[in-house]
Amino acid sequence: MEFSELLQARYSVRAYLDKPVEPEVLQAVLDDARHCASWSNTRGYVLAVATGERLERIRADYASHAETVSGMLRGRPGAFLRALREGKLPKADFKTWGKYPPELRKRQVANGKRYYAHLGIGRGDEPGRAQQVRQNLELFQAPVGIFVFVHRSLLPFSAQDAGLMLSTLMLAAANRGLGTVAIGTLATWRTPVEAEFRIPKDYGLITGLALGYPDPNAQINEYRAEHPPLTLAEPRDG
Repeated sequence: MEFSELLQARYSVRAYLDKPVEPEVLQAVLDDARHCASWSNTRGYVLAVATGERLERIRADYASHAETVSGMLRGRPGAFLRALREGKLPKADFKTWGKYPPELRKRQVANGKRYYAHLGIGRGDEPGRAQQVRQNLELFQAPVGIFVFVHRSLLPFSAQDAGLMLSTLMLAAANRGLGTVAIGTLATWRTPVEAEFRIPKDYGLITGLALGYPDPNAQINEYRAEHPPLTLAEPRDG
């Protein structure tokens, strides 16, 4: 595709075909992703790429925390205490819960309303919302899970670099007929990934990514988030 066409064709895929991604295709996407810009070419990130039985173990581990995440997101009284009793308190390198700044909260709320309306899940439908949280933790059953760790000592620049790399990776995937969605909630727990990969201690888990072939018949894949114009700073007079 032409570059602008590719940019506008990419979207967050949340339903995947039961079809593995060929190893050579996955490697080609990862190879493309290395051709991104980086702060002083430091590339302060590490990727854990999981497929097959390894991914299924990670998926099951994350899914065991689904009720805890739902309780925290819904502000349910006692959610943290219950997680403490069950040994399921968040073990995150970076906080993934809490309030958005007011000017950004408006965008987050607007997108959430449109998204859940598209799915037919009402505000009071707690089971429906909990199930959606669980699907996030299960990486929407994608055949590939990618977990991104950034160097803590080089923040915020290592996080900036990771974002540049992920954007390149997502476009490379879309250009090969693959779909992706970033899942920040996965950073709430580091342990499911660390149990399967040797992660350098100086690196913190900042996000996960699902990757696979999109299901063309899934209603959820018809959702498109709004892409407002870039926010530009006002120039000073004179």
